[in-house]
Amino acid sequence: MNDDAEAIRAWWRTSIIDMAPGKIAFRGHPIEDLIGNVSFPQMIWLMTVGRLATAEEAALLEAALVAGVDHGPQAPSIAAARMTATCGVGLNNAMANGVNMLGDVHGGAGEQCAELYFDISARMDTGATLEDAVQGGLDDWRAQNGKIVSGFGHRFHKPVDPRAPRLMALVRAAAQTGTVSGRYAEIGEAVQANLSARKPLAMNIDGATAVIFCELGFPAPLSRGLFCLSRSVGILSHAWEQMQQGGRNKGPMPPAYLPKYDKV
Repeated sequence: MNDDAEAIRAWWRTSIIDMAPGKIAFRGHPIEDLIGNVSFPQMIWLMTVGRLATAEEAALLEAALVAGVDHGPQAPSIAAARMTATCGVGLNNAMANGVNMLGDVHGGAGEQCAELYFDISARMDTGATLEDAVQGGLDDWRAQNGKIVSGFGHRFHKPVDPRAPRLMALVRAAAQTGTVSGRYAEIGEAVQANLSARKPLAMNIDGATAVIFCELGFPAPLSRGLFCLSRSVGILSHAWEQMQQGGRNKGPMPPAYLPKYDKV
């Protein structure tokens, strides 16, 4: 192969897939060996991490993905998908609009919370106690981001987000069997205890799934990507349901109600 051809082939470099006519292999595993033998969470793990997850690791990842699939039409991502579905475009367009709503404020809390957990863990590695590391991490968080701590508190679920205790119980069980260390479960619970010193504050879905993603070794930015995978199931479901219900050009409020006009 001449240098020009090799330069063209090297334009995109990947260790994820080896694809040629009659051949598809992911991370060295032929697709025909994966089909029917690995679960979808194991496939996600293989594609992102580079190795096959154990059944126990995949089960914990799957629990986090299941927990975050939907939170109803009041969630901006779901509302956007449903509105899009009434505008005469395809299902993929509705899904894309919903996923594109998942930003720093709506959808990014898991990544931000994972960053906080990793920061606290790093402080512990330098010799800080859990309590001191949590306090120092929260002080720095508030100095940079304000008083709201991503992963804690919920506008609907007070004082308990029903998803979090179940996820944390699964993490604790996984720690007992050695699947994960349990360190980030301790960090998450210590952060919640610190924040609840004056008034009970729920660890929400983002705080709990961030514990799982950190325990499993996913870098913080992947927490958002994994949440997008999870929430896309709800986005798909709502977009499809809206298409079955019909409706045309449905906006964010019924037509009998108009936005409040602020006089200049």
